Amino acid sequence: MASRVLQKVGNGLKLTRNGVQMNGQVILTIRSLSASTNKNREDSWFKSLFVRKVDPRKDAHSQLLAKKEDTNLYKIQFHNVKPECLDAYNKASEEVLPSINADSHYPCELIGTWNTWYGEQDQAVHLWRYRGGYPALTEVMNKLRQNKEFMEYRNERGKMLLSRRNQLLLEFSFWNEPTPRPGPNIYELRSYQLRRVFRVYGRARAIEFRQQNSEAVGGFFSQIGSLYMVHHLWAYKDLQSREDTRNAAWQHEGWDEVVYYTVPLIQHMESRIMIPMKTSPLK
Repeated sequence: MASRVLQKVGNGLKLTRNGVQMNGQVILTIRSLSASTNKNREDSWFKSLFVRKVDPRKDAHSQLLAKKEDTNLYKIQFHNVKPECLDAYNKASEEVLPSINADSHYPCELIGTWNTWYGEQDQAVHLWRYRGGYPALTEVMNKLRQNKEFMEYRNERGKMLLSRRNQLLLEFSFWNEPTPRPGPNIYELRSYQLRRVFRVYGRARAIEFRQQNSEAVGGFFSQIGSLYMVHHLWAYKDLQSREDTRNAAWQHEGWDEVVYYTVPLIQHMESRIMIPMKTSPLK
């Protein structure tokens, strides 16, 4: 009896490449099933780093990350200047840009203006804030076209530049708003090209403790221009102060976790050390 049962079962079994086939159905081997389960688990963990779960409203990332209480829009400009023209460029910028900042006719503020010290050489960086968002930006651009002094400055500036680019930015909800500060300071602009917006970046606990110190200036992410770009702006007394402050960050709980999860998801990163121009509100 037992031998007939075993023979019947044996006739229904057939070895396959992936396991055992019984009556037309494949039964995976334990090893194959285990490997598949482990792979699925790893894929799920890896994907969880990139995907921020949101509610059914399907809000845009900008709505989830930006401040809700205001409609500030920022513009950052990168001007690569001909080396022989840098002094003339700085002089022209220091004569024209502060006048726009001081004129209430324009709904914009010059946050800071710098020359790059370490990083890309012979470069100027300008950061503007538009209170009122895109309508304020459009209003300023239209009015500047009617500003004779600015148009002359722009024409002369064009002769001094090798290239220029800009980005429109929003500021992170968990960063302080940039405000004028006394100097002298050096500034570091750390720029990150992300593979995509990811969940870990929304965890602000480890970032917030650095807001309590004087080095944090502002944190932004791009809306127009190069996308998935993040900029952190820091102020330090000197390069040694920067080194000491960055080393001390590792003593705070949560900082190592943010770095551990964030670094593998960065496609490219760049650091600029910048010196404020004479008329920069951030000294």
